[in-house]
Amino acid sequence: MAADLVATGPKGRSTMVKPTPTVSRPRLLDVPGSREQLLRRLAALHRDDPGRARLRARIIESGLPMAGQLARRYVGRGEPYDDLAQVAALALVRSVDGFDVERGVPFSGYAVPSILGALRRHFRDTTWAMRVPRRVQELNGRMRAVTTELTQSRGHHPSAAEFADHLEVGVEEIQAAALAAQAYRLMSLDAPRHDTDDLGTLALIGTVDPGFARVDDHLVLRSLLADLPPRERRILTMRFHGQLTQQSIAERCGLSQMHVSRLLKQSLARLRAGMPS
Repeated sequence: MAADLVATGPKGRSTMVKPTPTVSRPRLLDVPGSREQLLRRLAALHRDDPGRARLRARIIESGLPMAGQLARRYVGRGEPYDDLAQVAALALVRSVDGFDVERGVPFSGYAVPSILGALRRHFRDTTWAMRVPRRVQELNGRMRAVTTELTQSRGHHPSAAEFADHLEVGVEEIQAAALAAQAYRLMSLDAPRHDTDDLGTLALIGTVDPGFARVDDHLVLRSLLADLPPRERRILTMRFHGQLTQQSIAERCGLSQMHVSRLLKQSLARLRAGMPS
């Protein structure tokens, strides 16, 4: 009930003034069967008629409660009601625009399947965190629908083979659908994990790539090798790239094996000294 208003009367006295009650006029939308009448009037109007847009809006308004009721059927499946109501309302608009009054069927018989179909497509196409083939999505839905029945009849959660036997599909398909179900809602990498002092997953999987250090070492080593005498570079190449023994290197270079060993130790010492710690 609306609050009473206080007004100032003669000689400064305050008096209580009752607001005039508002009488709601019955709208055409509230009259039973009026929606079909409005649809017939809409179909009879030319597309350029100035009253067509207003009449179309009234028809859509009359169907919004029905669209809202259909959207509520899918509440509790992870999607906000406001989003579902919007999907249902848009499907209602398309139903109004596509309804054929000449077919002689009630508008609800045409609009309800269209709205429910739009809601199902919304879950199929937009609510999955990752793109999953439609066939796998539908099989996953069939598995959810029979899980309770199979669990009660068998006394345990059904295995992949039991799902496959009941749904008449292959075990591999059941396994693929069960795996794809994990892609419906993905955990954020920033979500805290209570078993690790509320650190996010991203903080736990990040690490320093050792390849970066190897790149730096390779660049430094290239410049150090360039500073070595040509003979020492050749000996290092034959030893570590050609995998030759010190004796084979000595024979190819015309040196003694002891001399080759001394040159190798000398070259490696210079390279180690030039490398960053």
